Amino acid sequence: MSTTAFTTAIAQARDLLRWRSPLRTELWAARLTADLEPGEVESFLGRLVEDGSTEARLTLAALSAVNTAAGTNPPTGEGASPSADEGADAGVFVRAGNGVVETLPGWVRRMGRVTCEGAWYGKADPFGEQTLAALSFRYENGKEPHLLVVGIDQASGGLAVDAVVEEVKFLDDLDLRAEEPGVVAGRVLDAFELGDRIMGALVAGTLPAVRSVAFLRARAVPDLVRPAPDDTVSRFHELPELPGAREAFEKLAEFVGDRPAWWSPARVTQFLTSWLPREAILSEAGIAAMPEVVRAWSRFSGGHPAVLAQVAADAPRLPALMADDSLAGLGKRIAQAQRDR
Repeated sequence: MSTTAFTTAIAQARDLLRWRSPLRTELWAARLTADLEPGEVESFLGRLVEDGSTEARLTLAALSAVNTAAGTNPPTGEGASPSADEGADAGVFVRAGNGVVETLPGWVRRMGRVTCEGAWYGKADPFGEQTLAALSFRYENGKEPHLLVVGIDQASGGLAVDAVVEEVKFLDDLDLRAEEPGVVAGRVLDAFELGDRIMGALVAGTLPAVRSVAFLRARAVPDLVRPAPDDTVSRFHELPELPGAREAFEKLAEFVGDRPAWWSPARVTQFLTSWLPREAILSEAGIAAMPEVVRAWSRFSGGHPAVLAQVAADAPRLPALMADDSLAGLGKRIAQAQRDR
């Protein structure tokens, strides 16, 4: 890190000592973590230790606090999610800050010491291509309530693509349902760890500056559920009373998998005109019931007019597509051959 950048960090730390805000300090340290290139971390931390001023010690303590959760390697490029072997080891920050917090004002010790007060989850858009996971927190002294919101991209497999820390009233503008904190926090951690396994995953440019705090907050929630599946399918109780409806819904549930909130016109078409003919073996009753089952699922998923219109457009083609053996995939062909023996 350049001399100018080091001087800027010290000046910002001086301001934070006046603010006496654990939240401001944690968010600042998360941004600082993201801005440090892997090759300059050791030298920057060494310079802080050598400086030894109150501002330098606050910087060390804050960097240590936001990097205490495993997996908080800083991103290595704008808009990129780091892989598990990129970036500086979070332990470097923690080791550099060992024992420093005891030399600083008492409010500094509250960094990371939060209680989760609620959790919410739901669609970020009408079709659920992205979902939002929200967790509210308050420090152990009851002050600085705040809300963590993580955007999870369903179309890309369920990885975290953005995150913000806002005032709790920010929740009023989101159409989310309350859920168990341990489940929502588990989904957040699952989403971050999936992104870490994907080389070059595209994320919002704002994510790296919040990532360390987001990971730390999710880790602070008790009774974590890992992995944390989406329970949308289990909440569906509107199955039509038709022969073959249960069989049809089982195939629909298999298709939506662990991303059931995502239900768009394009996904309707993929299911009815591509996936079913390629993958599914259905009875005549199951094929006949499928359009009504898909309509019921679409209404349950928000009943967006574009989705229902797509069902109406694609459903009449289903019997002919299912009867066309040339569309069957290898797995379906093998299964059919075994059944015909």
